Amino acid sequence: MRKLIQTLRNAFPAVRIVIIALLIGQLISAGTDYEAEVASWRAEREAQLRADDGWLTVSGLFWLREGINTVGAAPGRDVRLPAGSAPESAGEIVFHDQRAVFRSFDGVTATYRDGAAREVQMISDAGEDPAPVVIGDLSLHLIKRGARHGIRLKDKNSPARKLFTRLDWFDVDPDYRIAGDFIPYDSPREVSVVNIIGDVEKMQSPGYVVFRLGGEEHSLEPVTTGKGRLFFIFRDGTSGGETYKPGRFLYADAPRDGKVVLDFNRAINPPCAFTAYATCPLPTKRNYLKVRIEAGERVYHAPWHEIASREKAGR
Repeated sequence: MRKLIQTLRNAFPAVRIVIIALLIGQLISAGTDYEAEVASWRAEREAQLRADDGWLTVSGLFWLREGINTVGAAPGRDVRLPAGSAPESAGEIVFHDQRAVFRSFDGVTATYRDGAAREVQMISDAGEDPAPVVIGDLSLHLIKRGARHGIRLKDKNSPARKLFTRLDWFDVDPDYRIAGDFIPYDSPREVSVVNIIGDVEKMQSPGYVVFRLGGEEHSLEPVTTGKGRLFFIFRDGTSGGETYKPGRFLYADAPRDGKVVLDFNRAINPPCAFTAYATCPLPTKRNYLKVRIEAGERVYHAPWHEIASREKAGR
């Protein structure tokens, strides 16, 4: 940089103007490329939400009790399916000793891993390679939260999916793409993370990231994901106003040369912003930021009254 400045000082005025123009052009090009990259990423984010198995399809959560749990569209079923989308009595889930076995009734077309689901043991999202039971446009997913097991219902024709409009974002601002210093712990620490339904999940944190924003120093503590990335759950000065009140999510690549890039232009709402049947983790007090992060996804104003009305009509 010093050599560049000296070159500009020594150059003739006309040459100096050309050099400055070229530099400005490169900066504009770099900024445009970055904005295009983020715009493409945001479009993919929305496409995933709208997908056949996206969060907008989540339309039910039913906790299993020990013994037989009835499944169907008729009133009184333990796992209540939308009317007109499945038989009144589709089958049952026998839950015992932390195991859930789905049994379909005669005449019901249900599949599991592309095969007939006459009697199959379901694998929860806490296990390896989980898979749902599929009945028409519905899919039943076994989840584990704390000591409980439940069925998460996904419906390709859910009201939330049909009524979805679009995501709202802050304008892309390169200043919110920040390279922070990663401070590792001597060994990963266990972090107790409360989710939105009150369960406490134990997660592992490898360290924390220190970064500067608004002229001040801040830090965030991530937890690790199964894919080796860092997962930040945070609140900031915009939470409850321009952004989702409980907080937002941000993913980042693993540290490289002691640095972690925090791209808040890619901060997103948790699934709970789109469905009442998700079990999102909440930020720890450690990750409450006072600074305003005016970047990333804004709050989604879901038509909750209309969604609830249509769900009620279908049950």
